[in-house]
Amino acid sequence: MKQISQRVASTFIVIFGSLFIVFSMNYFLPGDAVDQMMAGNDASPEAAKMLRQELGLDLPFHTQFMNYLTNLIHGDFGQSIISHEPVIDKILTQLPATIQLTLSSAGIALLIGIFIGVLSAIHHNTLFDHLARILSLIGTSMPTFWSGILLILIFSVHLKWFPSMGSNGWKTLVLPAITLGLYGAGYIIRMVRNSTLEVINEPFILTLRSKGLPERFVMYRHALRNALIPAITMIGVIIGELLGGAVITESVFSRQGIGRLVADAIVAKDLPVIQGVVFFTALIYVLMNLMIDISYTFIDPRIRRVQQGGAKI
Repeated sequence: MKQISQRVASTFIVIFGSLFIVFSMNYFLPGDAVDQMMAGNDASPEAAKMLRQELGLDLPFHTQFMNYLTNLIHGDFGQSIISHEPVIDKILTQLPATIQLTLSSAGIALLIGIFIGVLSAIHHNTLFDHLARILSLIGTSMPTFWSGILLILIFSVHLKWFPSMGSNGWKTLVLPAITLGLYGAGYIIRMVRNSTLEVINEPFILTLRSKGLPERFVMYRHALRNALIPAITMIGVIIGELLGGAVITESVFSRQGIGRLVADAIVAKDLPVIQGVVFFTALIYVLMNLMIDISYTFIDPRIRRVQQGGAKI
């Protein structure tokens, strides 16, 4: 419980820090939402000044930030400066599409990463191992916008198997999910391979083999369970990477989601929308990492004993 309490406390620190950084960047960068709203109009400087006063953009930095935090505590995320819609409504409308994309991508990354990573460790220094490491390198180094365009050219333009854009039905989800999934799989392949190689040389694995247990039982019942702990830690980081990558991927595939929402808000300097998206993204990220920390106790009983004050690892 102590560890969970510490993680919950760190959750508030991460969210507060994220909001402060984004608020600072939008405040100190040149231009604001009024400049975007007045672009192309013949509005006088006096009209722009009055609009800034109405929106509270003329107040000092600390006053604006404290006003925002106060409203946030009361559940008021404000209104979009551009569309005048409640920010919470805009986010909740787009959030399910991004969560669907992120979870699908994470599932693809896990399936590919764990399967290939374990086989790569079992067949260490063989042709399959070399190919797996090349695939891992390609997955981690290939930009998502480039791989997304490549998948569109192959599977949409030439083969015509899947649509190249939209958010209607599972077919429109396949290519974006694969685009982000390959990126995450590259990291998981490398992590699972390395951790599995370390575990299979541990004394307890050698003891199990000496007892005549089937190799498949030894690998998947004991070795993989211990090798997954560092990989699960990486999954928490990858979830954050996938949420960030959704901004580019949703733009490439013209999908709905908070990625496109925040991209449009950044262009328009729509500060309430940007802050609202950052809040929800940070919240999802820290909650995911909290769940991963808790899952350690179920994967490795030694960690549960240490937390309960029992045997030391």
